[in-house]
Parts: sequence; structure tokens; C-alpha cells
Amino acid sequence: MTKDYKSIIGDISAYSKELHKLIPDTMAGFTTMARSATTTKVLDEKTKEMIALALGVAARCDGCLGYHAKALARLGASREEVAEVLGMAIYMGGGPSLMYAADALLAFDQFTRERV
Repeated sequence: MTKDYKSIIGDISAYSKELHKLIPDTMAGFTTMARSATTTKVLDEKTKEMIALALGVAARCDGCLGYHAKALARLGASREEVAEVLGMAIYMGGGPSLMYAADALLAFDQFTRERV
């Protein structure tokens, strides 16, 4: 079964809005942390998104793969750059990471095709 990462992140976005209503302080804290972590200082945005994609593979997080693959497509990352990052994720995580690295490449391809 092929995963549709556009649908996956669409569902997560919709329910994240619901969580904002139900637990506003927690969600505000997460948003503050995300803004702080993603603010470019020494590392550029693309590098940070590459790290996030690799961590999404390690955590086996479909939503993470979707959001960060979409960001990398938006930032103009090449398929080869993404593959090299996924190689590091596989090296560090073994077989389970290989399974999610394949899904990460699928997510990147889906969002890259959308841009063209």
C-alpha cells in the first residue's frame, strides 16, 4: 500500500488545530520550541530540514517524513542530497531505518512532483 504523504500531513494539520483549541498552552510551547529550533543561525534551513528528515526516519514518524520532505522539496533539495541523508539514517538505524528511508524518498518524490 502506497502512503499519500499529502493526505497524512493534511490530517495531522487538521487535528493539530483541534489540539490548539483543547490544549493551547501545550501547543503554544511546542510552537515556540519549533520556531527557536528552526531559526537559522549557523546552520541553514535546508541543513536543518535534512537533519529533521533523518530523525523522522529514526523515529519512524510518517508525519515527520511528510512535513520535512515537503520542506526539502520547497527548498530545492535534490533527490541525490536526500538520498545521501537517508544513507546516513540507514547506517545509524539499520533495517528499520531502511524501511522508513524508502518511505521518506517516496514522500520527497510526491512533493517534488507536486512542485513541477
